[in-house]
Amino acid sequence: MEPEVFGAAGHPLRWRLLTALAETDLRVQELTARVEQPQNLVSYHLGRLRKASLVEARRSIADRRDTYYRLDLARCGRLLADAGGSLHPGLRWVPPPPPLSQGVRVLFLCTGNSSRSQMAEALARRAGIEAYSAGSRPKPIHPRAVAVMAARGLDLRGARSKHLDEFARQSFDRVITVCDKVREICPDYPGARHWSIPDPAQEPSLFDAVADELDERIGFLLHTVRS
Repeated sequence: MEPEVFGAAGHPLRWRLLTALAETDLRVQELTARVEQPQNLVSYHLGRLRKASLVEARRSIADRRDTYYRLDLARCGRLLADAGGSLHPGLRWVPPPPPLSQGVRVLFLCTGNSSRSQMAEALARRAGIEAYSAGSRPKPIHPRAVAVMAARGLDLRGARSKHLDEFARQSFDRVITVCDKVREICPDYPGARHWSIPDPAQEPSLFDAVADELDERIGFLLHTVRS
């Protein structure tokens, strides 16, 4: 039987969509522009990718009429490993260890700089990245963010909320918005990547899931930033 990943990703347009989403979360109109294909065709193939659980759709926090699409890189990796192993045991793919990231500067942005971006900064620093975070409307650090990071061995008690203007004249290897709202107001960071992360401050039950997702995404980020 043909491995599942080939049926899901084997179409040329679906592969282009996966390639685009491997870089950043995007809305359907942005994907349409990237692949230069009609929106109805892009939506059809996104549906196929969602059915295979390779791509996830999330309503935008900035505009509930919009939807962001994100690629499940971890699932892609598992399916590719299974595909290689099904052909021959010697072809089972094993992810390489993350490269060294000393000297890599990454800035995480959200609205309040109270939860998501602070958690991302702490997790990235543990991974060896010179990470910073800021917000468009800074607020005090959320106590639940402090607790969730403490459970992961990271101390946010001394963290300080910062306005994104504090970093306006600094250079970074990567700028990542983790909030749909702040993505709309960051024209000064051309080429910024976007992770459409739910706001756990609005739904405290999501704090652990958000921390897990950020940790996973940062693990993949290590393979793409300059080392």
